[in-house]
Amino acid sequence: MAEERAKRKLSAILSADVRGYSRLMGEDELLTVQTLKEYRQVIGRLVQEYHGRVVDSPGDNVLAEFSSVVDAVECAVEIQKELKAKNEELAENRRMEFRIGINLGDVIEEGERIYGDGVNVAARIEGLAEAGGICISGTAFDHVEGKLGLEIEYLGEQSVKNIKKPVRVYRVEMKGGVSDAGVSREVSSPDKPSIAVLPFVNMSGAPEQEYLADGISENIITALSKIPQMFVIARNSAFIFKGRAVKVQEAARELGVRYVLEGSVQKAGNRVRITAQLIEATSGHHLWAERYDRNLDDLFAMQDEITLNIAVALQVQMTDGEQARVRHRSTLNLDAWGYFVKAYDLFERHTKEDNARARELLDQALQLDPHYANALALKAVTHFQDARLRYTDSPADSMMRAVELCQKALASDDSDPDSLALWGIIEMAQGQHDQAIATGEKALALGPNNAEVHAMVAVNKFYAGKYQEAIELLKKAMRLHPHYPAWYPHYLGKAYTQTQQYDLALAAFSDVLARAPHQDWGHFGNAIVYVRLGRLEEARNHVENALALNPQMTLDTFAAGDGFYKDPKTLEGILDDLRQAGLK
Repeated sequence: MAEERAKRKLSAILSADVRGYSRLMGEDELLTVQTLKEYRQVIGRLVQEYHGRVVDSPGDNVLAEFSSVVDAVECAVEIQKELKAKNEELAENRRMEFRIGINLGDVIEEGERIYGDGVNVAARIEGLAEAGGICISGTAFDHVEGKLGLEIEYLGEQSVKNIKKPVRVYRVEMKGGVSDAGVSREVSSPDKPSIAVLPFVNMSGAPEQEYLADGISENIITALSKIPQMFVIARNSAFIFKGRAVKVQEAARELGVRYVLEGSVQKAGNRVRITAQLIEATSGHHLWAERYDRNLDDLFAMQDEITLNIAVALQVQMTDGEQARVRHRSTLNLDAWGYFVKAYDLFERHTKEDNARARELLDQALQLDPHYANALALKAVTHFQDARLRYTDSPADSMMRAVELCQKALASDDSDPDSLALWGIIEMAQGQHDQAIATGEKALALGPNNAEVHAMVAVNKFYAGKYQEAIELLKKAMRLHPHYPAWYPHYLGKAYTQTQQYDLALAAFSDVLARAPHQDWGHFGNAIVYVRLGRLEEARNHVENALALNPQMTLDTFAAGDGFYKDPKTLEGILDDLRQAGLK
């Protein structure tokens, strides 16, 4: 008799569990069981309301199945909202916070139970969510994108246990909830013309021409960011809209700006057509629009014209020197520029492999133009990343290459803010704190809208003991780059810790954990704060979580990575805190 074929189906799976359940049980077993029972009833009711069913609930876990991903995500948001309200009625140490993961995948159905990778992926990405938060897989995101009005942030491809291929993971922003806790997400209106340049659309019908559209967008952002009378959103935040059909008003609202530039690029042979339109987002009124049909050799000139036309349309008065800076570029070689644009895209993925591939493309750019300052600077950064993130077995050699390349970049162009900011970091790492700050101030003057420059200078200020100045710079960086990387709130939390603003520090480190759940930074930051608050058990829990992510970490290796303080007593205090929290 032929073996009966397993019954399979496609389902949206919601997996939830309690963060810190063992601690809660250890402190008060009966009260924890009672709270869990009440919270499960809430979850069960909401799952039913959103047309799902609870499949299983072993221990502190709840597994639910939905036929619609939209229903599953909406249900998860409501669960977190209701449980947050219930938690506010409890003492802080008794609050029961669930992490939720959602995946759309193939499952095997056996009676009332379901099995398979579809379930396993949901459980694994649940572990990447912060307490009170929601993470969803790429397959789930593909079915809810643009349908729920939620802010959803891409966390990259994550390697999860027992799943062969990395999984795309997204974090659902919980407005007013734990996901917002890291830093105030309130977007204030700048007191100067504020603009976001959305990624230009590639109209060529050829994916290999994508870099051309990206590069034009980036160059315009870079040029605008040099105008001190304007407020310009960082490239990485604007590029979250790449490939998405988004309304200008929606983009402006999310990024906190009044004006939006959008456009398209189409290349045919040696001809290129660029269209651009500047829109006042509140009214939808087109302030300026233009179409350019020219030879590819005129590409840089067209970008300059677009930038200066924007300034004119926004009635920004620029000096001759500022106009010269806007027009300035470090290469006239289009092929070299093309390699740089592709390399930058790879570098921004922040993986060891992409870092190395970016460097290979930069080598090709530099073969065409050995004095290309931007390419020299970015190559220096790739070596700096190798050293800082231990992508190499010889971090000292990588740091030496970063120093050499940064010096070459500055020799080619000593007015590039990114090169100067990196040089400031190198000076700081060598113990030259006063020189680093002076270099950083020059970088800020040349890049008044450059988020990365603000953040790097903040790092210099932090290690020099100028904590409040570091805090202000990091806040400005986050405003310029609303979808900032995890290291921004990481240093913000460190600065708040040193100024004894512990509530703000914990909020910042929660933001770090939400943005980089695979990194140990947030856990160590929390551990230090909890030691200083006298809450040793919570500090030790965070050190345990950090060591689970990075078993090789010791006090010595931590000191090697954080040993840049101008006052050595600062590091001694931090190491003593971690020693009390259990790090050896």
